[in-house]
Amino acid sequence: MMIQIAILGFGVVGSGVAEVLEGNRRVIEKNIGKTVAVKRILDLRDFPDSPFGSLVTHDFEEILSDPDISIVAEMMGGSHPAYDFTKAALEAGKSVVTSNKEVVANFGAELLKIAAAHGVRYLFEASVGGGIPIIRPMINDLSANEILTVNGILNGTTNYILTQMIESGTSFADALSDAQKKGYAEANPAADVEGLDAARKIVILAALSFGKLLDPKKIACEGITKLTGEDAAVAKALGCSVKLIAHTEKANGKILATVAPCLVPACNPLSEVADVFNGILVNANMVGEVMFYGKGAGKLPTASAVVADILDIVTHADKKPRDLVWEPACENDYADEADYRTAFCFSFANTANAAQLAALPSVRTAKAAGRVALLTPPMTRKEVDAILDANGAKPLSILRVL
Repeated sequence: MMIQIAILGFGVVGSGVAEVLEGNRRVIEKNIGKTVAVKRILDLRDFPDSPFGSLVTHDFEEILSDPDISIVAEMMGGSHPAYDFTKAALEAGKSVVTSNKEVVANFGAELLKIAAAHGVRYLFEASVGGGIPIIRPMINDLSANEILTVNGILNGTTNYILTQMIESGTSFADALSDAQKKGYAEANPAADVEGLDAARKIVILAALSFGKLLDPKKIACEGITKLTGEDAAVAKALGCSVKLIAHTEKANGKILATVAPCLVPACNPLSEVADVFNGILVNANMVGEVMFYGKGAGKLPTASAVVADILDIVTHADKKPRDLVWEPACENDYADEADYRTAFCFSFANTANAAQLAALPSVRTAKAAGRVALLTPPMTRKEVDAILDANGAKPLSILRVL
């Protein structure tokens, strides 16, 4: 039996999906007992030198109206027309798989509802963590657990930059330039370095954990553009690394989701996640902490996750698993980031007023790169601001400690 699919977007991941399906055809046939073949590829461009070039169409209607195409793999990027095509495909009775975290983060609740109403599926394993299995394990393997917290290094570009800054003493600007030369960062790296990419991914993980889809634009999000070499040196002196951490938890019935640079102590397994790798630490009430680690991006790792979703749909065609349902978050679902309790690191110039520093709450101090750093006991940002206002001390930087 042959299952025919269409690919929307023949860029890095889209071409990788075709490559995985063709290159591992025998493995796939052995594992699922069926052949999966690409029938159509939608793109604005032509690919005369590609072995799949003859499958290219510029008209989405050719895919939508083709009864032989039962699964659509969307790798277009951006919200539109990716969302519009996804919605149309689901309404036409075609299942959709995607790597597009922007569409999932913005429209996932709606698209899951449409899929359920039309007896098809909307899967997005590749939208978080690239080739790292995380979505399906959270839905299936952790389904007997209540998720307590999720902490993740969800962006390989920023992790590479921070690794260079802390291990080699490289400046942010030089590390970014190096990442761009190696193809890890785009010419316009804003989505990565400002935390927007990680924000979209953490709202997806929050929805999987708590059933409510937050708006990525409404969560507290801070990137790494303000970090300096001195911050990296201070972290190293404290036995920590600096990571861009995406965090979510549920407290007092509300959902907290944040993205911010944090000091990660060496005892935390995320501290050792270096270069372009991603790491996701899930804490559940029965199993405890479980760690997911691997390449968070890349052509074939991400394509592998997309194809895994395709095979999941094919395998369960006769008995569809329970529908995944999210609700759009309302204003009362959002926790206030300023009430989140954690330790902080205050970093001051060595010339700071010693009496002021001595009056600040701290459990540990360190000196590096012309700075003195204080680690506080757990407190909220509201308490931090109140203490600093009363004390008059002005830190050069304030970083959370994971």
